[in-house]
Amino acid sequence: MKNTVLRYGIYGAITISVLFLIALYAGKNLSFTAQEVIGYSTMVISLIFVFFGIKHYRDKENNGVVSFGKALAIGLLDVIYIKFINPDFTAEYYTTITEQMKSSLTEAEFEIKIAELEAQKELFSSPLMNFLLMSFTVLIIGFIISLISGLILQRKPSTNN
Repeated sequence: MKNTVLRYGIYGAITISVLFLIALYAGKNLSFTAQEVIGYSTMVISLIFVFFGIKHYRDKENNGVVSFGKALAIGLLDVIYIKFINPDFTAEYYTTITEQMKSSLTEAEFEIKIAELEAQKELFSSPLMNFLLMSFTVLIIGFIISLISGLILQRKPSTNN
């Protein structure tokens, strides 16, 4: 199981890194809303490897059988592995949003929005709060994908007596 988690976790990590870099360079001129959609899509696409990891474990390592609990455990271990890809997200996010606001808002609107952003930044500048927010987001998406994968892929041993 450990090798499966590592292998498919690495696949997911590579995928999220490549997609992040593509979005970073190709999406610079996109609105924040579009970038947000791309960001969540990137998370979901990279977490699809949870499904493939569970399927590989079931079919190749466990004789075509996997319980829901084991499938969920494999999926959650993959999610934890993938979570630690981009620890600089908050600083990059703040810089991008500030630049976008500066170019698209009037000076008065910019001052109001930057004050709101600063309040949020102060709240989330704590490493603990940032970790909790990002972990929770990826954990929720990863849990949903793990749950669906576990339900789809579970196979109980046949009882041919």
